[in-house]
Amino acid sequence: MLDLDAVGTSNGVDGLRAATAHLQPPYAVIDLGALRHNALDMTRRASGTAIRVASKSIRCRAIADSVLAVDGFHGVLAFTLPEAIWLASGDSDLRDIVVGYPTADTDAIRQLAADDELRARITLMVDSADHLDFLATATATAAATATDTATDTAADTAADTAADTAADTATAASAGAAPLRVCLDLDASLRAAGGRIHLGTRRSPTHSLDQAIELAQAIVAHPGVTLVGLMSYEGQIAGIGDNQPGSGFKRAQIRAMQRISAAELSRRRAEVVAAIGPLADLEFVNGGGTGSLERTSAETAVTEIAAGSGLFAPALFDNYRTFHPLPAAYFVLPVVRRPSPGIATVLGGGWVASGPAGLDRLPTPTWPRGLKLSALEGAGEVQTPLSGAPAAQLQVGDRVWFRHAKAGELCERVNELHLVDGGEIVATVPTYRGEGKAFA
Repeated sequence: MLDLDAVGTSNGVDGLRAATAHLQPPYAVIDLGALRHNALDMTRRASGTAIRVASKSIRCRAIADSVLAVDGFHGVLAFTLPEAIWLASGDSDLRDIVVGYPTADTDAIRQLAADDELRARITLMVDSADHLDFLATATATAAATATDTATDTAADTAADTAADTAADTATAASAGAAPLRVCLDLDASLRAAGGRIHLGTRRSPTHSLDQAIELAQAIVAHPGVTLVGLMSYEGQIAGIGDNQPGSGFKRAQIRAMQRISAAELSRRRAEVVAAIGPLADLEFVNGGGTGSLERTSAETAVTEIAAGSGLFAPALFDNYRTFHPLPAAYFVLPVVRRPSPGIATVLGGGWVASGPAGLDRLPTPTWPRGLKLSALEGAGEVQTPLSGAPAAQLQVGDRVWFRHAKAGELCERVNELHLVDGGEIVATVPTYRGEGKAFA
């Protein structure tokens, strides 16, 4: 496993360029020195509160394993159940995986319900009674299928051992005999004017104290699940930079919203934890994100923070006042044509981030410094024209370095990451895509 403790300082783009000059683009590069710096800075900002690694922001097992070996990081926040099962299976050392979003994958639920080891390692997310009903139906179907298999196997083969094995599978899949670990998802958005004003992500229908108590009671009363955690992600605080370029008035609005929202959520989250405490022995209370490590870690009710984007430090994380991560992830494209003296065009380039469509979701040309995207074409499907002073000097075959707007989404475009330390490539590791996996 890659040891981040043994990694040196950031290589900078010049060092990365020299180390990867022999590669044929397109390719992706991780600056291990910057990654280590960011990981350590995140633990500093969290002030001793454990950080659960958000796998969606990495999508590379080798990188995730190396970060989890750093003091202050513990456990994974996966984004789908099939991903969680994959991460926890085989000889994996991962024993604490929370699926950050509800699942409707009945095959994966049945696989989880039928496996003692997976059930002990994986926690599902629920935000309503609908999820409890869905899980109950899926696990009941698994139990019925396994029971039928046991009966058919015994009848067809007359082998007691085969019948016993299948019957054991049926028992394991039974919701009553094998409760699934679940986490209650408390909506962290700021709501006002009777709900007519909504600031934050639209996640859970469970928002108020009364709603949380009602759902917790339903979970506790349900024979097929056991309540082990509470999660509430404050995207309007953690995921929006408070020092964005442009209007000073807009920056002031963002900061005021975040200040008000943080105070409201801190109070409400503490009330919910106190109310649920007598109902269930919560193993963890999860909150926050890369952009709110300081704020969220100050809440006594919170035991851990989910974060991951700050490790790669994509372009969307350039605009925060309280922290300044080092860019750690890049992708490189070749110049393939020169349509005019002042324009250089690279192959591909349309590695656009998810979220509300806007200029901030486009990749950022990083080297040569001073390049910019075309307002008319942006980042294209098969080619991206670039202008700016350096464009006139670029020739066919030269490389242009970019940063993605988001972190893990970069890994959906490449099969491998080239890891650079000390001016050389020290490892090349597969992404999820490189391992043949596409989870969402």
